[in-house]
Amino acid sequence: MNLEKVRIISNPVVLLNLSTMRDKKTDSQGVRIATRKITRCLLYEASKNLPLVEKEITTPVATFKAKTIDPDINLIISPILRAGLIFTDEAIDILPQACIRHIGMYRDEKTLKPIWYYNKVPMEAKNPEQFYIYITDPMLATGNSLLEAIRLYADKGIPISNIKCICIIAAPEGIRNIQKYFPDVEIITAAVDEKLNEKGYIVPGMGDAGDRIFNT
Repeated sequence: MNLEKVRIISNPVVLLNLSTMRDKKTDSQGVRIATRKITRCLLYEASKNLPLVEKEITTPVATFKAKTIDPDINLIISPILRAGLIFTDEAIDILPQACIRHIGMYRDEKTLKPIWYYNKVPMEAKNPEQFYIYITDPMLATGNSLLEAIRLYADKGIPISNIKCICIIAAPEGIRNIQKYFPDVEIITAAVDEKLNEKGYIVPGMGDAGDRIFNT
């Protein structure tokens, strides 16, 4: 596992909310609130790769050139349904210029392989070097769903360096799986846990993220 391509964000705010989110005594509302706070921190970190340009603006006291995100890029947030939806509201608040393209997959509990049921990424990618992609999924377990999502964008010619994977909790097995096929993709996470259990759940993890977030 190449930790040079894994950025672990562990500031006190993230650690506090990660502890709350993991605790089995935390109800769904508490899990959602904690998750949103973590996702906001992770998205801020992910956005450091966005290109900047200078723009002339006028304040109440002077005119000067300020730096801002290049308005000509194509910024895409791709949540993997259903648990990845928790990133959407925070992403729109932080990066209102982003386009949200949902990806729907669920995991076969026997094979642990992803099964597609929704794909909102059939767009063309003219000038692919101008596309910046953030794929979001709270739990990076086996990594199989995330691999499928990365391929969707990589197959359009979008540079791997422009594709970021944002996960709250990651397992070493999932990271190794991603890096086997896409060694240069950066993974941004709040924690790398111990392992996967025999059912493919992250240990210690937080249980089923979708169930806990949506109270199902």
